[in-house]
This record gives sequence, structure tokens and C-alpha cells, in this order.
Amino acid sequence: MRVSASHVRWASRRLALGQLALVSLGLGLGLGLGLGCGPQGVGHYDRGQLAQSLAAPAPDAGLVIGEFTPQSPAVVDGDTIKVVGIEGTLRLLAIDTEETFKSDKDLRLYDEGFDVYLAKKQGDSTRPVKVATPLGMDAKHWAEEFFEGVRTVRLERDHPKELRGRYGRLLSYVFVEKDGRWINYNVECVRAGMSPYFTKYGYSRRFHEQFVQAQAEAMAAERGIWDPALEHYRDYDVRLRWWNARAEVIARFEAEAAGREDWIALTNWDAVERLEALEGKEVVVLATVGDIRPREGKRPARVMLSRKMFSDFPLIFFDDEVLERSGVAEAKGEYVRVQGTVSRYVFKSRRQRAGKAKKDEEPRSQLQIQIRRPEQIAFVDTRPARFPSATPEPEPPAAIVEPPPAAEPTGPEPTGPEPTGPEPTGPEPTGPEPTGPEDSAPPGASEEVTEPEPTKQPQPTPARSSLRP
Repeated sequence: MRVSASHVRWASRRLALGQLALVSLGLGLGLGLGLGCGPQGVGHYDRGQLAQSLAAPAPDAGLVIGEFTPQSPAVVDGDTIKVVGIEGTLRLLAIDTEETFKSDKDLRLYDEGFDVYLAKKQGDSTRPVKVATPLGMDAKHWAEEFFEGVRTVRLERDHPKELRGRYGRLLSYVFVEKDGRWINYNVECVRAGMSPYFTKYGYSRRFHEQFVQAQAEAMAAERGIWDPALEHYRDYDVRLRWWNARAEVIARFEAEAAGREDWIALTNWDAVERLEALEGKEVVVLATVGDIRPREGKRPARVMLSRKMFSDFPLIFFDDEVLERSGVAEAKGEYVRVQGTVSRYVFKSRRQRAGKAKKDEEPRSQLQIQIRRPEQIAFVDTRPARFPSATPEPEPPAAIVEPPPAAEPTGPEPTGPEPTGPEPTGPEPTGPEPTGPEDSAPPGASEEVTEPEPTKQPQPTPARSSLRP
């Protein structure tokens, strides 16, 4: 196999990083033996500290996850870290750094030239793709420098009802104490140009203005992904327009849903519990369109609304014409608003159908909404192909346009043939756990942690932004 100069430099860099990690681990073990395992030394909590703690303003209890020790190593990439005490990785909110190189295949493809590499990775996809880039490596190194020597991080949520993403990762902001002040890593990552302000799953409900200002500062200074001389995604103008359009759909729904129990964002941790309480009643649901399963024999078509793995929510279509006219196929991957009555379908096993089931055998069931009219599904077209290539200014979720009132359902629920046999409720996951982001929730979280003035943080080194000479 041909070994290029860039491969040699890349291997040397990996070796150096590995040696640095071993040295850091040794120092960490030494400090741990000398100072104890916890993030703070052993001491007495006196009355003065108690009074100070009670007097200091604290964030809403529903927003604070807690203080944790970073794992060693803590950084997976620029937007994913690990801490002791929480299984798996954290999904850091409002940022989306480029990917890191993990395979020789990608490195060989990169050796053909960066523009050729991007074009081949894009392929025929009509959506922006996530691929490994030199800037993705820079973001990882910047994060490693940012967290170097940090022994305690504080994790906070954006909203009490948004706990974990689709793949089970904890959604959080990460705060680090430096020079006596708590610094929001997520915001500083945007300020350093390591990530755009990522609004694909909604605006930040707590730190929107800080993210907007940080991104404007990074753009003006041409840092990181905003430096035209560096190797990074070329389509951030399209990405930002696409993400902001989705964020507006979410913001509009959240504004209308405020105080209404029958308006439910499917990503909320209590969404299923609320749907169960409203069984037999009409609801309005916001969710992204996932797997679309066409009709099979007596089984109706199903459109799965994405929630958590193995617990997606089905929309039932007995009428293929209604499915086609609803336009839900075009909305795949985007947000839709669904209006309908919550019902429950009970799956019966062969023994149960034959009357031979055991007395204590509970039939499996699932909640669902039957779609009888195309108007039950509202889709604002936010697909990225609709947006021209022009860098937008991030806008706050201010102007909420009132949509026309939804049509009232007429007539009783039809009693068509029901599906038989067990049916999975979501697509099977394939491959390793992705490191991409996911989050959304209604507003209402109060801002308790004020973002300090930007402190001097490690800046990207231009030489790192290329694997070539």
C-alpha cells in the first residue's frame, strides 16, 4: 500500500497524542493517590459555606444535572465528551463540529484532494452530509486543550423535559470553572469557530443570544470553519438556512403549545405518558418523520414519528390515497404537526386468537393515531434543497405567525381492517452509536447561569487544519 507523506505525519501526530494521553493518565493517577478520588479535597463544610451556598442564586433544579469528573480521556470529538458516573457519551447542545478521521479509507480518499473528497462523500444526497475533515480534527484537539487539567465539569439541561436524545445520550451544556468563573464550553466552541450555532433541533432556550453573538464574532474574525483558507464543509450557508427554518417550526409550535396539555412535542420525556392520559381524545403532536412502511396485505401503511430507538410513534393509513395526498413522504426527516385522536391497538398472539392464552398473559399494545384526512398532517417544507446558497444572519425566535385553525374532525372513527400479528415500533439501529446531535423541547426554562465575558481560550492552529504540507 502506498504510504504518503500525509499518512506519516498523521501517524506521528497520533503517536504524540497517545504519548501525551499516557503522561496525562500517569499524572492523573498520581494526583488521585495524593488528593483523593473526588473532584474536591477532603474538608469540613462549615456554617459559613452553608450560608454562602444558601444565599447564592442557583439554576432551576430541573435544569442542573450535577457536577462530574471528566473521564480519561474525556474528549471523543469536538461535540462529544464522557464523564465519570454517566454511562455512554454526552450530546452537547447547540453545537455540531465536523467529524474526525477514523479510517484509512477516508484518509486515502482525502489524499485525492479535499474538494474531490467532499464531492465523493456528498454523492447523490440532496442533504448536507457529515464527514471527517481536518477541521473536525482541529475541533477535537481544541476540546482536548480546553478540558486539559479540568477536574470538575457542571452539566445543565436546556429544558427539564428534554433529557436524552434519540440514541439515549444525555443532552447537556458543559460548564468549566476557569479563573473563578463558570464558562459555557458549548458557547466557547462556537466563539472559537470550531462549530456553527447548531439549531437543527431548535434554538437554545437559555443561551440563544450568547450563541448568536459568539458565531458573529467567529465569522467576523474568520476563525476555524469561517476561515476560507482552511479545509472544512463548504455549504454552511445552506446548513444554517436549513437549521434555522426547522428551528422556526419548533419555536412556533412551542409558543402555541404553551399551557396546553394536548399539544405534545414527541421528544419530551413524558410524551408517552401524556398520550396515554389522552387516549380517546384529540391531540396535536410535533415530531420528525422517520421510517415509512407501505401497506402489506391486510396491514395498513405506517408512518413512524421519530422519538427514541424502539419506541417510535405510528401514524396509521388505511387509505393509500390519503397517504399520498398528505405529502408525508416528502417530509421524511423533517418536522410535521399531526392532529388526530389517540387510540390503542392490541396485538394478539396466535394463542390469544385461539383462546388458549394463559390467564396472566397480557397482550401487547401500542398507542397510535389513525390518519383519515390529508389535512391532519401539516408540513412546512424545510428541506435543505429549497434554500439558496447565501450565508444568513441567525435570527431570534421572535415573530410567531399564527397558522390557520386546523380542520375539525368529522364523523366517527372508521372501523377498517386492523393489522394482525406483532409489529416492531421503530427501525433497528445499525452500526456504532452515532455522534451527531439531537434535541428539542418547549420553552420556559429560566436563565440562572449568566454567560460571562469571553475569556482567553485556546485558538485553532492554522497548521493543523490540513493533513498536507
